[in-house]
Amino acid sequence: MRKALALTLLGRGAETLHTRATDERQTEPALGERLKDSGVRYAFGAYVDIHGVPKSKCVPIDHLESMLGGSELYTVGAMEGMGDLGPNEDECEAFPDPSAFVTLPWDRRYALAPVDLVLHGEPYDHDSRHVLKRQLGQALRLGLQAEMGIEPEVYVLREVDGKYVPWIAEDMRNRPTRGYDLETTILADGFLEPMVQHMNELGWGVYSFDHEGGDGQYEFEFRHTDALAMADRMMVFRLMAKHVARSLGCVASFMPKPFSDGFGSGGHVNLSLSDAVSGESLFASDTSSDHGSEGGHGYSEAAYQFTAGVLRHSGAITAVACPTVNSYKRLLPVGMMNSISWAPVYRAYGHNNRTLMCRLPMNRHCLEVRIADSAANFYLVTALVLAAGLEGIRDRLDPGKPVSVDTYSVADDELAKSGIHRLPRTLGEALEEFERDPLAAEVFGEKFRQTFLDTKREEWQTYNTVVGEWERDRYLHLW
Repeated sequence: MRKALALTLLGRGAETLHTRATDERQTEPALGERLKDSGVRYAFGAYVDIHGVPKSKCVPIDHLESMLGGSELYTVGAMEGMGDLGPNEDECEAFPDPSAFVTLPWDRRYALAPVDLVLHGEPYDHDSRHVLKRQLGQALRLGLQAEMGIEPEVYVLREVDGKYVPWIAEDMRNRPTRGYDLETTILADGFLEPMVQHMNELGWGVYSFDHEGGDGQYEFEFRHTDALAMADRMMVFRLMAKHVARSLGCVASFMPKPFSDGFGSGGHVNLSLSDAVSGESLFASDTSSDHGSEGGHGYSEAAYQFTAGVLRHSGAITAVACPTVNSYKRLLPVGMMNSISWAPVYRAYGHNNRTLMCRLPMNRHCLEVRIADSAANFYLVTALVLAAGLEGIRDRLDPGKPVSVDTYSVADDELAKSGIHRLPRTLGEALEEFERDPLAAEVFGEKFRQTFLDTKREEWQTYNTVVGEWERDRYLHLW
């Protein structure tokens, strides 16, 4: 029964599953033997919770065939943000995607594949990966496929006397930033080189990496791929970074802004559409456009319409792309730093303007959604951005002229006169827009949407209840 369901899932095509799925389930013994021959002893079939944290049982490789058939069951209701399945209710079955198995380069005893969660023969309504697959199916019905690149940033820190500091002491010697610094990049080779080796072993095609502006902060850029595969990669990337850092006696942190006077960590989503048959880009165009005084910058009208759709739903997208109370301390022009933050702050788009939510870059044809941070659940972010963009194309929306001015240097009331407004300033504000947006309910499904709201509102309310050191320092002796 379970194997029949697995084959049914693979056959749903545009309905629920990713287009790169293969017929490898029909050669399950060959897959198991291939993994075993390469030294794999255990397999993980992983899904993510509402926060994007991977969860899985560990299965000896000799039992891979039954695992592929859905043998592993999960009481997902015991985890935060995964629905209200109680102890008296049935468990979810987990069906690994056999085409997505990777051997973990840092410990080749283990292989990992993302799974699809199924309850009572249907995709589970709180499965983040299914939320994205559903939107990819919507795109495929239009004859389109989505490709994506992500630019993850991460802090590598060491705990000293109860405080977290950059693992390379040299980072603290100069101010205000060691961004792109050659010396500190070389000094960090103990972390950077294994990361690049592992990523390239997985076929990700790293083409640059660097020391970012924060002390102990690093960024990696690697080849784009189809949207689902990239979201799957981010699950592995976080595991990889944590392992490599741990091997150095450090921690890898994906907290969006770990230090008041430091740069935040982004996870910029670069999304593009192409023809599902020919592979031709829908965003690139040789013809001129009337967007901006310098023409279309090589972008098609569809690219601008897609961007307009994303801007229409900017508030709801922010709630998902910036999912923690800490995220909004990144979305500031300056904050407590000695320099500008370079963070996106406004609901607008430009071509080389990094102060805005959306950017249509000059060196590649995609929409860069700059608000997404390092804590995002990339399945959910991608799903909502894709749905908003497709709506923009269907409704032939116009994003207006690109914004080229440095918005940091212009007062908010002046920008508002030009129709340029701030993004939500807090998680609470973003959740209000998420709740009001019908597209969010459509993309998440009503049950998962409510769970997201309940989970994140509890975080916001708890945050507003806790009295912190800043408040004591400011108010304890004021009167």
